[in-house]
Amino acid sequence: MGGSEEGGEYRDVEATVAPPQLGMYEPLLEKEKGFAIADGNGNGNGNSANGHHVAMIGTKVSPIESLDFELVENEIFRQDWRTRKKSEILQYVAVKWAFVFLVGILTAITALGINIAVENIAGMKFLWTVKFMQSDSFVMAFVVYAGFNVTLVTVASLLCVYIGPSAAGSGIPEVKAYLNGVDTPNIFSIKTLFVKILGSIGSVAGGLIVGKEGPLVHVGSCIASILGQGGSVKHGLTCKWLRYLKNDRDRRDLVTCGAAAGVAAAFRAPVGGVLFAMEEVTSWWRGPLLWRAFFTTAVVAVVLRTGIAWCKQGHCGLAGEGGLIIFDVSGVQDNYGLNELVPVVVLGLLGGVLGSLFNQINAKIIMWSGGWLKKKGKFAKIAQAVIVALITSICSFGLPWLAKCRPCPDHLTIPGEKSCPSYGRAGNFKNFHCPDGYYNDLAGLFFNTNEDTVRNLFSKGTNGEFEFSSLFLYLGSAYSLALLTYGIAVPSGLFVPAILCGATYGRIVGMVMGMFYKNGPIDEGVYALLGAASFLGGSMRMTVSLCIILLELTNNLLLLPLIMLVLLISKTVGDCFNDGLYSLHVHIKGIPFLEAHPPRFMSHLTARDAITRPLIWFSKVERVGAIVEVLRSTNHHAFPIVDNDEQSGKPVLFGLVLRSHLLVLLKKKQFLEDRYSYAEKEQSSLVSSAEFAKPGSGKGLTIDDIELTAVEEEMFLDIHEVANTSPYTVVETMSLAKAYTLFRQLGLRHLCVVPRTSEVHNITIIYAYSEHCRPGVR
Repeated sequence: MGGSEEGGEYRDVEATVAPPQLGMYEPLLEKEKGFAIADGNGNGNGNSANGHHVAMIGTKVSPIESLDFELVENEIFRQDWRTRKKSEILQYVAVKWAFVFLVGILTAITALGINIAVENIAGMKFLWTVKFMQSDSFVMAFVVYAGFNVTLVTVASLLCVYIGPSAAGSGIPEVKAYLNGVDTPNIFSIKTLFVKILGSIGSVAGGLIVGKEGPLVHVGSCIASILGQGGSVKHGLTCKWLRYLKNDRDRRDLVTCGAAAGVAAAFRAPVGGVLFAMEEVTSWWRGPLLWRAFFTTAVVAVVLRTGIAWCKQGHCGLAGEGGLIIFDVSGVQDNYGLNELVPVVVLGLLGGVLGSLFNQINAKIIMWSGGWLKKKGKFAKIAQAVIVALITSICSFGLPWLAKCRPCPDHLTIPGEKSCPSYGRAGNFKNFHCPDGYYNDLAGLFFNTNEDTVRNLFSKGTNGEFEFSSLFLYLGSAYSLALLTYGIAVPSGLFVPAILCGATYGRIVGMVMGMFYKNGPIDEGVYALLGAASFLGGSMRMTVSLCIILLELTNNLLLLPLIMLVLLISKTVGDCFNDGLYSLHVHIKGIPFLEAHPPRFMSHLTARDAITRPLIWFSKVERVGAIVEVLRSTNHHAFPIVDNDEQSGKPVLFGLVLRSHLLVLLKKKQFLEDRYSYAEKEQSSLVSSAEFAKPGSGKGLTIDDIELTAVEEEMFLDIHEVANTSPYTVVETMSLAKAYTLFRQLGLRHLCVVPRTSEVHNITIIYAYSEHCRPGVR
């Protein structure tokens, strides 16, 4: 806890004198990265050379800022709330509800737009390819097919590399980091949103083994963040009533609703969206936020249903039958018993092993390719995306030639399947190169959009549609392609690839079960669903939210016990090997992050053990020059105010003042002639609370913006009325593990450590920053 550039505990943050035994941690400090508390492996729970743990305080580390979710309860804040009228309080509440309503509408409309674009572009690609195949021009068909894919992926990669680098990947690790206190630059900018939308269309329509569900979480969060900026002074887009939202606390709540809306828009799962936000992307929750998130996802659901009904009337081109992924497996296998226990356990074990293996291999690939691509430059990233697109095209077009043509089933029991073989862009029974009356089962998996492939695997009443060889070949190909694809410079989600892999081996298990229970109520589509759940649980390590998402996705509550069991087994098995995928990517990206539980060695240390340097503190009335000198020589974002107790005369902690507040006071230049004239200063001369509001996308005031004369620097500044007089404090004897837990779960940026005695040289303060951030970052 405690960061070298975050709190007010060190007077010389650039000092070269290192804490004892610092040498063993030097690998962690390369490229301005470091941890405040770490071991030789960088995971925060090892032993030092002599068997004692060392608190890494005072190191120069990442420039990433943290967020301040705490309310600054100073005199100006209290006065502002005392003077607010009932109409202003109602206005504040109404603005928050209006914004979450807008987040729901805009996220749903964006999701509909992405899906319509993907379905139309991919549909056009498949129709042109099939047209050439029907005329036996197979080479030309491949050229058209691969040309479409490579062009779309190249455009998506160009946008990511040159316009919005933060839009690459799913975006969920970045959203998770932000909601836990890390202010990662540019993750919610307008450019990032623009690139995320267009890039998702290109990568998904370009045939890559990716999904648009993860990117939709990022899109919803971007929309929420942009709305929550509270206007823009730079562009003249600000209103008086928007000032209430200009703080990290309200923006965090709005981004949480945006993340929930993204999941709801991706899967048409409003309840699952709320639970996903609670379980995966944030560790801080409260009652009013739950209501607003639920309202947001409900709005999303209504807008999506309206849009889908409009598309089914033929207004969306080729998107009438496709669009948002939803699979109806209701009406199958109403009864199940002990016969299903063994395959469910097997699926759980497979999901845990294959999911954790996927995480491990993907992390190694990204770490290796990331270092190599960084040396080669931006063009190498684009080339990597193009090569992956070309490999994917070769596999999806070439591998179906290895499958045998199979005769069409006598009776079609698939809702919506009108003929076999199907010649259009979608359908279970793809003709591909087969004669009339025959279909290619492998083409039904490869030669489709990812969503249509999942529909084919989940479809009920299709027992015996696929050969074992086709499913094993597709599983190996999809698994390998997903490993290569997730992490390249295009927007990409992992939900759909995980569902594809899990549904494939789930279908295999279902076929094996069908061989033993030929007369039982076994439907292979049900086992495909359970397999998808197992891979998702084994890779992402979510339980409750995934369970509800899959139930809303498939419209079958009867499968709840089976889904719960397979998720619990797969997550338990996966946790034995490594962390969840998004947690791994948070660390791979170098995002500072506090884990949910403190390292074990912290229970043997006290909060005092984490302090190594002298304290920087101010008096209630401080000389202007001293304040400027401290602000110029440090990057701390808060400083304690120490005052003498009126009765005992001993120094006590009066409160905490933020750097941003000091800068506002210096800018206003309401200085005092001497240290004792502050008592005569009227309250009306102070700045208003609106002037302390956090700026939107801008950086706000810096010390370089302050110009003072030599005379002004010798004057004094009253800072006690802007000080937070009720900061969170712990005694120096508290267990470091307990202080860690308090700090993280309350979402703090600053935590004061006070001594048992009131001697001024013993008054020390730890500043760590917002929940889940690693200590030691600015």
